[in-house]
Amino acid sequence: MSAQHHPPVTRPRSADDALPGALLGPRADRTWEPAASSADLGAAERAVADLLRALGLDTSSPGLAATPGRVARAYAEVLSPRPFTLTTFPNDEGYDELVVVCDIPFRSLCEHHLLPFAGVAHVGYLPGERVVGLSKLARAVEATAGRPQVQERLTVQVADLLEEALVPRGVGVVLDADHTCMSLRGARATGARTRTSALRGLLRSDGRTRAEFLDLTRRSQP
Repeated sequence: MSAQHHPPVTRPRSADDALPGALLGPRADRTWEPAASSADLGAAERAVADLLRALGLDTSSPGLAATPGRVARAYAEVLSPRPFTLTTFPNDEGYDELVVVCDIPFRSLCEHHLLPFAGVAHVGYLPGERVVGLSKLARAVEATAGRPQVQERLTVQVADLLEEALVPRGVGVVLDADHTCMSLRGARATGARTRTSALRGLLRSDGRTRAEFLDLTRRSQP
């Protein structure tokens, strides 16, 4: 299906929508660099120990003695996304159909409770003058998930990153995730899943293109 060209749909952006890093360099070779990490593992380890003691736990017990250090290193790992180059190539063949990568695994931290949420992302775009290496779609998801997040913002940021780097005729992102802040506390809604989407350009304005993308992602969802 070759969709008719329409101007992209624009929307206002807030400070929270800003990408957690920067895209640098010419469009053919865009390098994404995360914001500089200022993790102090020693301070984090002491803070975790203080938290455990404040919760009435004995940090000198054999099972918990090394836990503060493990927790500090684990959070530092989750919150340290790797830089990557979002390599694009000229669309020499004039390919004008959807490119969709489904079931990209991701994990992040809920910024409200610092509890993990994880799931899969379905990412697609309608090429314009350039196409992107397929593995870079997965790396784009990984890069934006590596910070305290809410799923809605994460979805928007993946779409923003690809729209800025590729200037495609359309971008679509669907995230499907389990949130432990829902299953382990509060409502304790075990098994509930959250699904969010961000659609840009023709994937938003052209009904057939939008329906094709959403149908492809629905077939992949658990």
